[in-house]
Amino acid sequence: MWAHLVSAKRTITIKISWITTTSMYRHHPATSTTISTYEEPKMISGALWRMSLESGAAGGEKDGVYIVYMGAATEHGSSKNEHAQLLSSVLKRRKNALVHSYEHGISGFAARLSAAEAKSISKNPGVVSVFPDPVYQLHTTRSWDFLKYGTDVKIDLSPNSDSNLSSRGNDVIIGILDTGIWPESKSFSDKDMDPIPSSWNGTCVKAQDFNSSNCNRKIIGARSYNGPEDDDDEIVNTPRDMNGHGTHVASTAAGIMVPGASYHGLASGTAKGGSPGSRIAVYRICTPYGCAGSSILAAFSDAITDGVDILSLSLGSPASRFSDFKEDPIAIGAFHAVENGITVVCSAGNEGPSEKTVSNAAPWILTVAATTIDRRFRSNVVFDKNKVIKGEAINFANIGKSPVHPLIYAKSAKKAGADERDARNCYPDSMDGKKIKGKIVICDNDEDINSYYKMNEVRNLGAIGAVLVDDKKRGDASEFDEFPMTSISSRDAVEILAYLNSTKNPVATILPTTVVSQYKPAPTVSYFSSRGPSSISRNILKPDIAAPGSNILAAWTAYNGDAATDKRKQIPKFKIMSGTSMACPHVSGLAAEIKSRYPSWSPSAVKSAIMTTASQINNMKGPLTAELGAIATAYDYGAGEISTNRASQPGLVYETTAIDYLNFLCYHGYNKSTIKVISKKVPAGFACPKESKADLISNINYPSIAVFNLTGKHSRSITRTLTNVAGGGNTTYSVTIEAPTGLTVTVSPTRLQFTKNGQRLSYHIIFTPTVSSLHKDMFGSITWTNKKFNVRAPFVAGGR
Repeated sequence: MWAHLVSAKRTITIKISWITTTSMYRHHPATSTTISTYEEPKMISGALWRMSLESGAAGGEKDGVYIVYMGAATEHGSSKNEHAQLLSSVLKRRKNALVHSYEHGISGFAARLSAAEAKSISKNPGVVSVFPDPVYQLHTTRSWDFLKYGTDVKIDLSPNSDSNLSSRGNDVIIGILDTGIWPESKSFSDKDMDPIPSSWNGTCVKAQDFNSSNCNRKIIGARSYNGPEDDDDEIVNTPRDMNGHGTHVASTAAGIMVPGASYHGLASGTAKGGSPGSRIAVYRICTPYGCAGSSILAAFSDAITDGVDILSLSLGSPASRFSDFKEDPIAIGAFHAVENGITVVCSAGNEGPSEKTVSNAAPWILTVAATTIDRRFRSNVVFDKNKVIKGEAINFANIGKSPVHPLIYAKSAKKAGADERDARNCYPDSMDGKKIKGKIVICDNDEDINSYYKMNEVRNLGAIGAVLVDDKKRGDASEFDEFPMTSISSRDAVEILAYLNSTKNPVATILPTTVVSQYKPAPTVSYFSSRGPSSISRNILKPDIAAPGSNILAAWTAYNGDAATDKRKQIPKFKIMSGTSMACPHVSGLAAEIKSRYPSWSPSAVKSAIMTTASQINNMKGPLTAELGAIATAYDYGAGEISTNRASQPGLVYETTAIDYLNFLCYHGYNKSTIKVISKKVPAGFACPKESKADLISNINYPSIAVFNLTGKHSRSITRTLTNVAGGGNTTYSVTIEAPTGLTVTVSPTRLQFTKNGQRLSYHIIFTPTVSSLHKDMFGSITWTNKKFNVRAPFVAGGR
């Protein structure tokens, strides 16, 4: 698997056999390395492909690959000439300097430059920014059935409407920017599909292991992009997915129905994507070296001219390396995609539950958090005289049902001179192998270290099994293949440790995994899901929405790079993965279904429909909670869990206009001249509002509200505008306000009467603190209803 280790607390030497994504392409021997920074690399236990945000030019001013961003592309005029002249001057100095050139929707290029050259180029007119090429990380089926039936409150549908959205999407094209695709998967069959839409302008590239016949009426296009470090390696430069992540994502968004899907017999049923009728366009931007920002921008540029409707990106930067929008390739590409009518959906990141970790937080992006579904994978611990403790993991081991295996707490196996804390956490070189051999070992997990390192350590010492004490793994089952290992809660650990300490010869066994369906409560916010507020602009409430991201079954690559390590030999056609990577394509699929129903809708209308119809209730009719049981807030799930039933008929939408986005850039600190380069839709006479400041961002017409600096008892006034999309005829909406103690929220008017489709009406909200100081951010909502449709906008208010 591919992994990068970040966020250190101590230096620990770990012997790792690099069965990484790199080794899927080339052989790499086992190696020993000392790492001083590490965190859970969830590519193995989840779906996060950890890559450091490094590049040939990152980490200060030095030579390497730089992205030269020149705003919106135009077919004619000064910007196109400036692009050509600047690029020509670079190529004259160094023939192999060019990495990518951007000419569709986006203007600019990526090139190998010296630090001095980069600085000089940044001073040219028409250049918005010059920055080092970053490398991004991947944020790594019952889920759709759960969304349809699990928590939705059904509404009356018109006789001509179709509540089963999966029959739609025939001419909608979803672009997947990821690790490629495995086209032979049954999920991508084009049986009974109509001809390719005439709007499609893309291509199906040829590669050593990929040709035009691998595309069909389902996969209608495929491109690949080598990063700066890949050169012309034909093994890498292919749309074929050697990792699995891209295949999993694509099938979640738009895979057809495949009966009999399972992961080695687990989670069996019919696999299907959110929009089975939609077409897929593949843009392979990630290689063994990471997902280069320069490749991401190239894919955005191609996707804009190819004619996609939705773009889905399950990747982003780590929280420690967030950049301003004009130096963030995803934010840049998404801006120009949205300006060209494309809805862009991105994962929020896997660095939760810490606050201010949400990535992809630009207002023109639909940012997706992750939740659990009502399916759990049980691997129970049996001890003493057949007492049972519930465990959660995926393992295919069979060491018997009876508790006959010796049991030991890792702390009791501490090696002489080792730290006791290291030992009980099963850290390398901390335990005595003689005490471990032949036993089941109980390991703590104080520092949230990846469980695979603990598994490898105890297994190498001769243990026959392991029990991990970890409250954070609920709903996110780690996979241990054929090694008997499971996770239990700290509460249950008290019981088994009491037994161990009171018994001369404690014994236990670990049972192979079984599936528990209709689990309650569900959904809950996944522990790993990144949280708000945004560290770039807190006046936009992020994430926007939540969707299933834990234990998701979807199609998988048939690449056999790891076959030698798999005792079962058989490569699975489907795999269970977790991460906001998995949540993102759920929303992409839903967006495609909405776009199919309403082809003329703007990206902001699609976003609003998804957000304002979301659910905040679980399958026990209680409020959504975080994975450890606390009541969740909008910083956890945005507007709530997506509703596949209601999103197709939102009644009203908040349309965020081009002017809203231009004003956002003003409020964020950009001047008029820079904005005119960035956007091709700046109207004549446009000027940044006077006294532009960040607090004014709260006034852009977004489907949620974030308002701050509510100090003393001074009020803040916010305006929102709603558009009727429910059809003609008179209809009146009344407002319901859910406000927290300490804050008065008033809305005027309290009724909105619409008389025709497309009509827009505005209302004003006044936030007034009733206490001298708001010590924490407070949450509530404003809902408009006409007894058929409920249009809800969440808000957050704070004093700082």
